[in-house]
Amino acid sequence: MLTSEQNLTDREVAMSLSRDSERESLLSGHDEYRRLDDQHHEFESRLSALADKVVLSDDEQVEETTLKKKKLQVKDRMEAIARQARAAHP
Repeated sequence: MLTSEQNLTDREVAMSLSRDSERESLLSGHDEYRRLDDQHHEFESRLSALADKVVLSDDEQVEETTLKKKKLQVKDRMEAIARQARAAHP
């Protein structure tokens, strides 16, 4: 018999696989989702480069804040698209 902890882990794995499958489906069949995913990766890459710096200039600090906000907006829109896809294909 599985413990509740093992059962939770199994459910988490199943949900993760489902999300990965959903993401792959959206990436291959939804142009806006694919474009947003590319933007998200670009923002993440630039934020990583800024994080590697010891000290940020004033302009870089503003850029970092702006990128974080844009990245969150992109992620929110991607999640909205995913929710719409789940609602359309329950």
